[in-house]
Amino acid sequence: MAANEAAGNTQPLMKVSDVCKHFGFVQALKNVSFEVGQNEIVGLIGDNGAGKSTLIKTLTGVHQPDSGELLWKGKRLTNYSVHAARDMGIVTVFQDRALSEQHSIWRNIFMGKELTNRAGFMHIRKQKEQTQKLMKEMMGFTSSFVTPDTPVGNMSGGERQGVAICRALYFEADLIILDEPTGGLSLSETKKVLKFVSSIKQSGKSCIFISHNMYHVFPVADRIIILDRGEIVNTFVKGEITIEQLEARLLEIAGTSDIDLKVPVGSKALARE
Repeated sequence: MAANEAAGNTQPLMKVSDVCKHFGFVQALKNVSFEVGQNEIVGLIGDNGAGKSTLIKTLTGVHQPDSGELLWKGKRLTNYSVHAARDMGIVTVFQDRALSEQHSIWRNIFMGKELTNRAGFMHIRKQKEQTQKLMKEMMGFTSSFVTPDTPVGNMSGGERQGVAICRALYFEADLIILDEPTGGLSLSETKKVLKFVSSIKQSGKSCIFISHNMYHVFPVADRIIILDRGEIVNTFVKGEITIEQLEARLLEIAGTSDIDLKVPVGSKALARE
């Protein structure tokens, strides 16, 4: 049962139904179907070549499906585009392209959506005040060494992901798609990111957490979907499967595919915390 069903709301936020996508003779997505409920974190696990990137681009209007359909809050999406996705509140946070490192935290938060005063000029003081509030209440930054004027390039990888997630939440994104948010991060930085992921649900929003690392997805996801060579091969509900059972299923899939089960140091312990 999805999180929204448990809450008495049976209409999913987004529904993907039998979506297929080809590039020439290559079928990148094959009859992909799943739902994202209101206030739910869906973990999507798949290795390189599984179709994760194509799926992200289809969900956000970059690619149009060759067949199948996407529904948003019960309405079928037609003439779907990147601009339409943003207007509806669908935001993707990419690990390496989420922020401008040379700019400050406050400039990154409001980039492209600057607050202005009555005269139409950028309201710098208000933006810094709002950023300070976000840093304290959502990011958990209490050190005097990190201020709204701190360049993002001076922050750790986990902190940068936190800034990107908080920016999406501030502008009331309903669905935040995280593309490998913990990739290449240390154990301590990964913990920070997982805390930020949990804050999405605490804010009443939904998330698709895309990763090749099941040990990072497992602690925070309400449902876990396994994508392999463009197909969804399993969907598991949190509480109905253990991390050991999930590992066994991925090992089974690994016997017939190229899925990578290399385990970063500390990841197993993280999944059990």
